[in-house]
Amino acid sequence: MPITPATAPHGSSEDTAEAILLELVDENGVTIGTEEKLAAHQPPGRLHRAFSVFLFDERGRLLLQQRALGKYHSPGVWSNTCCGHPYPGEAPFTAAARRTHEELGVSPSLLAAAGTVRYNHPDPASGLVEQEYNHLFVGLVQAAPAPDPKEVAGTVFVTADELAERHARDPFSAWFMTVLDAARPAIRELTGPTAGW
Repeated sequence: MPITPATAPHGSSEDTAEAILLELVDENGVTIGTEEKLAAHQPPGRLHRAFSVFLFDERGRLLLQQRALGKYHSPGVWSNTCCGHPYPGEAPFTAAARRTHEELGVSPSLLAAAGTVRYNHPDPASGLVEQEYNHLFVGLVQAAPAPDPKEVAGTVFVTADELAERHARDPFSAWFMTVLDAARPAIRELTGPTAGW
């Protein structure tokens, strides 16, 4: 499993006035073009490349983030450690490590690919659509998060049982359970049989 130093520049992709382009893909994940970020999420949505990161501490607890209230898409909901979109031509692994540092102020001490999942999730609150070919990553974090408040409203480490309780009571992103379930085999391999994932 590769070790990831924090080598990328650490600016927020949502701070810039320049158009943010996403990589459009076909059903096999092959790049077919680009589209502006917001346009790609307008109904019915354009299938694009994304990533989702699940980081755990030494006790096997998952780091969740609450998305900042200023986000145009799914503000204020809880979700996995980090998710986002690679820049066109950027490797998903590189993007995952970069955005984890940009959003949470931490670099994974270990980060490994955990497969892909394709989904179509409309967000009823915003009217936007997540048509994503999502690259999954699992890993370990040893430093305390220092979130960028423009990106993240809060963080919490949870056990599997605590996640079930929180998920029953708090709003979560539309894609959360899909990406979590797809990543579970790799999560179980990482955290071991006693962690309950």
